[in-house]
Formats: sequence, C-alpha cells, structure tokens
Amino acid sequence: KNPKPDSYVCKLLDAGIDKTCKKIGEEAAEVVIAVKNKSKEEVIWEVADLWFHCLVAMYQTGVTVDEVFKKLEERRK
Repeated sequence: KNPKPDSYVCKLLDAGIDKTCKKIGEEAAEVVIAVKNKSKEEVIWEVADLWFHCLVAMYQTGVTVDEVFKKLEERRK
C-alpha cells in the first residue's frame, strides 16, 4: 500500500518477472544444499527465502494464496 522505492520488494518488482524467476531458481538450489547439509536452521532460512520469492511471483502473475491452497486441497481427494 505504501511502497518504498528503495525497498528490496520494489526493486525486485521493478526488475521484472525474469529477475523473480532467477531468484526462485537460486533459492530452490540453496534449499537443496541446506537439506543435503542436514542443517535444520539453514533449511528454515532458505525455505523462507524460497517462499518469499514464490509469493512475489504469485503477486506478479495474479495468483492468490487461496488458489494455491484450493489446488492442494483438490489433490488430497
């Protein structure tokens, strides 16, 4: 609602969806490494980064969290 032009989110959104996709790829790789390292704290940190960038991508594509949860619920049936 009150964007701060110098914030990371604003810079990421200004850079466009390709930058967001690149960050998702980087963060996904870091999650894999954290899991392989068997470091719970590292996994938590990296998954948080991955989820954050996925949420940004969802915003950029008009996908809501509710839509994702609905899809997960459908898969349980």
